[in-house]
Formats: sequence, structure tokens, C-alpha cells
Amino acid sequence: MPQNITQKIIAEHLIAGGMAPGSEVQLKIDQTLTQDATGTMAYLEFEAMGQPRVKTELSVAYIDHNTLQTGFENADDHRFIQSCAKKRGLVFSRPGNGICHQVHLERFGIPGKTLIGSDSHTPTGGGLGMLAMGAGGLDVAVAMGGGAYCIPMPKVTLIKLTGRLSPWVSAKDVILEVLRRLSVKGGVGRVMEYGGDGVATLSVPERATITNMGAELGATTSIFPSDEITREFLKAQGRADAWCEVKADDGATYDETLGIDLSRLVPLVALPHMPDNVVPAAEKAGLPVDQVCIGSCTNSSLLDMLKVAAILKGKKVPPRVSLTVSPGSMQVYSMLAENGALADIIAAGARVLECACGPCIGMGQSPGTGAVSLRTFNRNFEGRSGTADAGVYLVSPETAAAAALTGVITDPRTLGDVPAVKLPVSFRRNDNLLEFPALTEEAESVEILYGPNIKPFPVAEIMPRSLSGIAVLKTGDNITTDHIMPAGAKILPYRSNIPFLSQFCFRQLDEHFAENCQNAKKSEGGAFIIGGANYGQGSSREHAALVPLYLGIKAVIAKSFARIHKANLINAGILPLTFADEADYDKIAQGDELELPEVRDGMEHNNIGTRLKIINKRSGEAYWLVTDFTERQTAIVLAGGLLPYTKNN
Repeated sequence: MPQNITQKIIAEHLIAGGMAPGSEVQLKIDQTLTQDATGTMAYLEFEAMGQPRVKTELSVAYIDHNTLQTGFENADDHRFIQSCAKKRGLVFSRPGNGICHQVHLERFGIPGKTLIGSDSHTPTGGGLGMLAMGAGGLDVAVAMGGGAYCIPMPKVTLIKLTGRLSPWVSAKDVILEVLRRLSVKGGVGRVMEYGGDGVATLSVPERATITNMGAELGATTSIFPSDEITREFLKAQGRADAWCEVKADDGATYDETLGIDLSRLVPLVALPHMPDNVVPAAEKAGLPVDQVCIGSCTNSSLLDMLKVAAILKGKKVPPRVSLTVSPGSMQVYSMLAENGALADIIAAGARVLECACGPCIGMGQSPGTGAVSLRTFNRNFEGRSGTADAGVYLVSPETAAAAALTGVITDPRTLGDVPAVKLPVSFRRNDNLLEFPALTEEAESVEILYGPNIKPFPVAEIMPRSLSGIAVLKTGDNITTDHIMPAGAKILPYRSNIPFLSQFCFRQLDEHFAENCQNAKKSEGGAFIIGGANYGQGSSREHAALVPLYLGIKAVIAKSFARIHKANLINAGILPLTFADEADYDKIAQGDELELPEVRDGMEHNNIGTRLKIINKRSGEAYWLVTDFTERQTAIVLAGGLLPYTKNN
């Protein structure tokens, strides 16, 4: 039977499970990546498993998030990850080498391979034809130990591209158009597979921009074919031997099809505070801009930077605009310096930041009070920039550069002819900032270095017979992991210190959340969170599950969950349950005392769609909740989380 790309790669890596949509598949993972905001926890978890060496074909530990050294914490975490990588068999990418997704695309990605990473934008690798997925750190640790990665078999949506992009319109506008049409919930349970004649008009960096922001759709991942364009990119990177063709079979079928005529697209902008709040840039033309930030794993490739440099060349940024530029990797930075483009960027008045995530995760460059900030990033959640009342707009590099020069949001098509830019025949290759692991026989003598900020991570108890507690928080729809566990320069250095992090949990929604959890733990023994639709969208950070676990959260009851966060809750031993009737959401108030009687018995007899009763002691009402766990997920929750489950198995 003809297969699409997604089905072919899954079938080639299938360890167990059926490939009917919704059924669980267990996949062999070829490669893993971590970054330092999530990596410390992932390697602590790997150490707890007692595995001497990683068992994947390749695992890479990147340092790209916590690069501001305002205290000893980040440096200590980096030293821990570096020593763990050397001992356990990972490649270590030092600070300054670049953003994990950009570097992995350049140096390590291989078409047709599976990749999971403890960062939600790991689907960037789909631009090369990889099945690349974001995951929680514990899932990555299990994969590094040789375990399977388990997901529900996704539906596959064909996004059929036709035509060619017009001048001043870019790949960023393609994915913004997909978000405009489908919303931040439109990709849940799906892989977005790109096809059609328009694919051949897009370079690998452009494809990677599109697959990167598939994460904002809630998609399992996004993927392009691996074709002659892919071959040329890998050849230019000195990795021609890594290429293989990856394409759908003739006659392959899809669950849905979305057609996009590239020639009809215009420059777009995502308005505050959600990536799917998309309108044409022309509709917001003239809005004064205070800050422009160009970079992030979405738009920091050499192609993006050359476009920006060509637009800025010979011009000057007005005094009221702060422009920052963050090259995505040392390769990009070096090549900009060598061909003179970096000088053009600097001469225009840009502030050049190091090759790291930087402002995208709130690590510096917070806008001023009430400021308008245009960013080539992937998320514009409220407060993510570090300034609660800032308006963050997501745009392409072309639209960002146009605004930087004019001081207002500008449709870049009004600037005249687009400067001609093309990718080089050969990329500069310098792996001086990559460290390779010790040989197996030498690894025993390598000491893993722990800093004082690294604290033990919480582990759930074995599931009791019943659960009771207070509804300590009730949220609306589209709650993000930034709401649950914020990032930013003040908080990220403590990612290995769960007790310290706990005071910041949900602070944006309720400054007393941590205190209310502690009080609930003392009085009732536990607490519940009541959530709306798409609860937990955004980052893969498992801290959004581990910190609530530490605070005593026993279950999250929501209308629906984002994929990665639901998996992280299960891995932590927290029950993610959905309302059988969404109308019951309105019947529970914050502060209500709730009870899940005989929950263990219900879970032990769990099938997909099994119902559990929850009693609201305030009103005396009972509601039904749905468990849509697989047999394996049920066993994980009953065992108290993935770590004890893995040890037991």
C-alpha cells in the first residue's frame, strides 16, 4: 500500500504498536538533542537510570539558552552537562557554538532519521526530511538509554504548496499563513507533511523555518521531502554522504489536505499575544516600533542574515528603534564576518548578540514599558519577552528589517526592488566548539561535576486508592508552559533547582499559587488544577510538570491538553484528565474541595475512554472525567511516573 513520508519513517522505526491513527506506536530513536534549560534535568534523570553510556546513533548536548552568566548557577550547570556528556558518550556543543536547531541542521541532521529533543522546536529537523519531535527531558533520557519513544500514531495532513513566493515574501509568511488558517490547536495529533510543486522552490533553511513553527500549531511534527535541494545543502555543508532521498510513494493518501499558492501570499504579522493572531503587515502599517529583534531558531540562518544585511546596507536605524541581531550559529557568524555582511549590519546601528536563543526566551533585551517589539521569533505569548505590558509582533526578517529602518511597521514591498541574495556553494566548517566524548575505556575515570544549585528532582508516589484535594487554580483556554513555569533571565538559571523554581509557578495568573498549594497539601493532602482547552501549549519544558508535582498537584482536569505537556504530566505521575462533558468545567470553582474516589481501581481497569467519577464536596455534584491513556501510560501513572516505571521494566 502506498505510504506518505510520515508513515514510511514510522514504519521503518516501529518497535511495537499499530499504525492506525490514535493507537500508540513505539519508535526507535536515532538521534537526541538537549539544550541547557532542559538538559540538566534530562541528564540527572539519565544518571538516575544507571545507564553507563548512551545507546543512540548520536546524542548532542547544546548550550544555547542560559548563556548570561549573572551568577555561578549557569556556569555550574554547563560544567555538569559537559562532564556528563564526556562520560556518557554525547557530543557537547559549547556556549557560543549556536542554537541547537540551527547547528543540528548544519552539522548532524540526516534525512529519514528519527530525532527527539528536549525542546519543542526540534521539528526544525523536518526541513531536512527528518521525523524530528519535541519531547520532555525524561522521554529523551529514556531514548538515550535505548528505550522507545511512544506517541499516538498521528494523522497526516498534506500541505500542498504550489507556485513561487513573490519578492519580499518569505518562508515565515508561509507558516504564519498556516497558523492563520488552522490556529494554535490546528495541528494537534497531526504531522504536517509538505508536498506539491512549490516545495522545489524553497531552500532547506526556508523549509526549516516552516517546520520550526509547526510547533505553534500543536503538531506532532512537520516534515518536507529530502530531494535534490536537500542534497545540495548537505553537499555545501561537507556532508553529501548523509543524503538520501525521502519522498511519499505515488498514490499515498492523507487524512486532510490544505492547499497554499505561494504566489498569492503577502507579508504577514502575528499580533499580540498569540502566534495565530495573523493579519497582513499592510493592515498594521504605520504603527510606531520601539524594538526589532532578528534571530531565534526560526530565523537565524545564513540566508536570513544575508537578507537582513542586504536590506540594511548603507542605511541607518533611527534613534528611537533598538535593533538586535542574533546569528544562529558560529558558522553563520563567521561567514557574515568573512563576506562583509556583518559590517553592513553593524554600520546600520544594530547590536549584534551572541549565537544563542537570547531574547526569544526572555534572556535579555526585554522591551521597555508598553513598548512595541517586532521579532522574527516563534512565540509572542504575553510576558514571555520579560515585559508584561509589551506588545510583541512576529514577522519575517524582511518585514523586521523594513521596520527597523522606517521606525514603523512597514509592508516591505513598499521598499522597492528586493536585494538579491543566494546561499553559498560551500559553507564554512569549523567544529572547534564541539567536544566529543571520551572513549568507553576512558570514561570510567571521568568525574561528573555537580554544582550546589543542582537539587534532586521530585518523584511522585505510587498512585493511591483515592485522591482528594483543593482546586487551587482555574484557568482559561490556551494556557502555555510560559504561564505555568516562566522562562527569562531571572528564572532560567534555576532550572536544576525545583524547590526554588516553585515560587514562580503560575505567578502570572495567581501570585499566591505556590502558597495555596502548600496550604492545600497541609489540609487535604493534595491539590488539583482546572484547565480550559489546549492546556499546556508551547514549550516542551518538563518543569511545567515537575514543579506542580513538587507543590503537591495530583491531577490536572482540563477540556483538552497539548501533546507534549500531557505526556510530561504522565511522566511525572500527575493525572491529566479531561471532562466527559465540557459544560462541567463551569461547575467547578477555584477553592472547591474535590475527590476522586477509587481512582486506582478505575485506572487499573482503564481502557481508552474509561470514565472516572469526581465529586465536588462543596456542591455535592459528581462529574465524569475521561482517561484516554494507553496501557503503557496507565502503568506509568500507577507506578508514580516514568522514572520508576523505567527502573521496574
